[in-house]
Amino acid sequence: MPEILLLIIVLAVLFDVANGWHDCANAIATVVSTKVLSPGAAVTLAAVMNILGAFLTTAVAKTIGKGIVDPVAITDHVIIAALLSAIIWNLITILMGLPVSSSHALVGGLIGAGAAHGGIGILNSTGIINIFTSLLLSPIFGFIIGFGFMKLILYVFGHLAPGTISKYFGRLQILSSSFMAFGHGSNDAQKAMGIITMALMAAGKIDTLEVPKWVVLVCALAMGFGTIFGGWKIIKTLGVKMLKLEPIHGFAAETSSAAIILVSSHFGMPVSTTHVVSTAILGVGATKRLSAVRWGIAGKIVMAWVLTLPFCIGLAWGIVRLLE
Repeated sequence: MPEILLLIIVLAVLFDVANGWHDCANAIATVVSTKVLSPGAAVTLAAVMNILGAFLTTAVAKTIGKGIVDPVAITDHVIIAALLSAIIWNLITILMGLPVSSSHALVGGLIGAGAAHGGIGILNSTGIINIFTSLLLSPIFGFIIGFGFMKLILYVFGHLAPGTISKYFGRLQILSSSFMAFGHGSNDAQKAMGIITMALMAAGKIDTLEVPKWVVLVCALAMGFGTIFGGWKIIKTLGVKMLKLEPIHGFAAETSSAAIILVSSHFGMPVSTTHVVSTAILGVGATKRLSAVRWGIAGKIVMAWVLTLPFCIGLAWGIVRLLE
């Protein structure tokens, strides 16, 4: 295997590890903050479900492989620059405790690197529009479905005593957290799969964008490995700082988020699990009262979201210029 291809695979695996590390909070922030599971038990559960979810489908991987940059025009430098920009942004935001989108970071990196190498002509405008549509709409659905599902739960179970509600929804939250981690693996692990498959095709190792089984296995394990480390600052931001959560709220947010993510994975749409779960938590919190949500923290998260794309586009563009 050529050294440059091996480097790309290593970087893609590192991106997957960072993604698992960064986005671990998506699946376990609520179950940890409500004290339903200990941090260690929650992380272990999330890692196992992330790995299982990665084997569900490869539809998102194919979208990443051909939906942003023309696979024929792709080069090693483009892929390396895209991965480096996404990894750097993930590390910066992990240290800051900000839950941002690894998906946005990778998409932005591919756009910036592709444009720097071959101009906007090698970008797949239709594919990019479709990807951005799914990335933009999914957080909106997260808020709406989180709000609606929480209202439904309160309508059905709101007459019960608070202690009874916490007892039963605490148990249900273990299931919803597992569901969320499975959904995360089904969507996010595929982004690294798509990158590695793209690199293999560019190197002439495969003829189509069908994801090899060994790539699925490696990316699934990398995602699980990263999850084990956990992004504890991000868990604190999502599960404590943004809204005071109880088991019933955690169950509603996780179930709503997981449903959106699994549907997106089925249709091959790369979405941000971070954005979906964050807005679902906001939607759930808004059913209590709007003032229950700490909007100052939410505002900082949104600002980090806004900066992700331009930062990664610019950084990847600059890296390609340095390499070529």
